[in-house]
Amino acid sequence: MNAFNNKTVLITGGTDGIGKELVLQFLQLGAKVITCGRSQQKILALESESPVGNLSVINADVSNEKDCERMVDHAITQFGSIDILINNAGISMRGLLEESGPALIPVIKKVMDINFNGSLYVTSYALKYLIQSKGTIVGISSIAGYRGLPGRSGYSASKFALQGWLEALKTELLDKGVHVMWISPGYTKSSIRNEALIKDGENQGESPLDESKLMKTDDCARLIIGAIKDKKRSLVMTFQGKQTVFLNKFFPRLTDKLVHGFFFKKGKLIK
Repeated sequence: MNAFNNKTVLITGGTDGIGKELVLQFLQLGAKVITCGRSQQKILALESESPVGNLSVINADVSNEKDCERMVDHAITQFGSIDILINNAGISMRGLLEESGPALIPVIKKVMDINFNGSLYVTSYALKYLIQSKGTIVGISSIAGYRGLPGRSGYSASKFALQGWLEALKTELLDKGVHVMWISPGYTKSSIRNEALIKDGENQGESPLDESKLMKTDDCARLIIGAIKDKKRSLVMTFQGKQTVFLNKFFPRLTDKLVHGFFFKKGKLIK
């Protein structure tokens, strides 16, 4: 029997990238899905690809607490319960504190507002319903949640915060029947690097990576759904990611040098 048939899944940031693919795959598995996005054009595009009746999309910004409360209320009004919450909405950034100085502060604040506070808001309002359903809370994290990445200091801070908070929440809910987990996809083909914030708060525009060589979003979503089904504690997807986490844990000084060599060339941030 399909583990997700008729289950209610709330996915933040589901109109693009990994989130959109999660929405489509959960719908194919018979789930009822609520998601959000800020672009009306992307919302309409998602609705046009989805089965009528099993999807509800609202315009919401996860960095706005009231929007998050409204989204949870909407999920209950539409479908009556929440079985799975996937905190997927996120944004990246690119910039060196040495070069940008105080100009980077509002960028890092915005990244924290979306990546960490957004998860805090949605989970806080959805928690009583997840306890009722003995459901699952998922945080989409990153290798940057295990290892600080140069040029992504704010992004790393947000993912470290997310994982630490989810681990604490997992322990708090140990006797409530709610499963809490976090997943680190590694580099996945998406628009997250194009939309990454730079020191003036504008989007980076171009990706510094060869997107054609990165994991596809449908493969990434399939692995995430499998991990949710198996109720894993955490998942680091790629070999490069597993290698980085291992080296950073046991050989941190070596990892400092390797990560620096990957991101810098002749003193310049190239990735």
